[in-house]
Amino acid sequence: MKNLFLAILFVLPITLSAQKAKDTIRVFYLGGQSNMEGFGYNKELPKELNKEFKNVYIFHGNSAIDGDTSGGLGYWSMLKPGHGIGFQTDGKTNKYSDRFGIELSFAKRMQELYPNDKIALIKYSRNGSSIDSLAASSFGSWEADFNGKNGINQYDHYLKTIKNALSVKDINNDGKEDVLVPSGILWMQGESDADKTEEIALRYYHHLKRLMDLMRASLLTDDLPVVIGKISDSFNDADGLVWDYGDLVTYAQEKFAKTDSKAAIVRTTKYYKYSDKWHYDSAGFIDFGEQFAKELHKLMTK
Repeated sequence: MKNLFLAILFVLPITLSAQKAKDTIRVFYLGGQSNMEGFGYNKELPKELNKEFKNVYIFHGNSAIDGDTSGGLGYWSMLKPGHGIGFQTDGKTNKYSDRFGIELSFAKRMQELYPNDKIALIKYSRNGSSIDSLAASSFGSWEADFNGKNGINQYDHYLKTIKNALSVKDINNDGKEDVLVPSGILWMQGESDADKTEEIALRYYHHLKRLMDLMRASLLTDDLPVVIGKISDSFNDADGLVWDYGDLVTYAQEKFAKTDSKAAIVRTTKYYKYSDKWHYDSAGFIDFGEQFAKELHKLMTK
């Protein structure tokens, strides 16, 4: 009986420890407009990216117009191609597209930099969306104070995406509770604030700074690293510029990266080729993800 009692005492702490064991997972948010949404073609992916990624999970919030209550629906799944433009989800089933964005090459590079870590991506982006409500048109606005149709806009869809993603306690269904640690924000947006009026473009720095501060607050991390993708121009337009006030927006992006100690910017976009007048080609998106990882890693190791 004594030996049995000692055996129980020995096993009990181990059992309790196993019950309390948790997985710590780095989580990154990917947001913005169409060049974050992704216009690369899956058929043009190299073999090392055209696969399901082990230990990389993604919650891709359903993209929707302002006022649509389906925005932000989603569920956790393993990362694989198909999270580009055309991706849809009802929160139970994913409809994958034939396109990809930065998520694949970003995840690959982060796995190389952090080989012992599990990685999670939360993605919500909206094609054509602006921050400034006056530039939103039918695509949507990220301006937090703008109610939009039914009081719902892109910032609300973002918040719903984050809430839905972080409410899941076991994102990989392995029986262990997961601790998701916010580790960075990747933001690619600004084109739609650069093609309307000079006044809208001049407000971009204020809007960008406030939005990034609000996103950091929503992720409960004041100094969360932020990497901005610098907008570029294909020059494929009658007057030579697709984004007529693009210089004002890129100045604002550079200013944000320079004045925020936990921010950086990816500038290689100016070298990318285009699949149409607005969007990078597949090779551009692959490099873009790698550059995001490179700049974010620098901030994370400061």
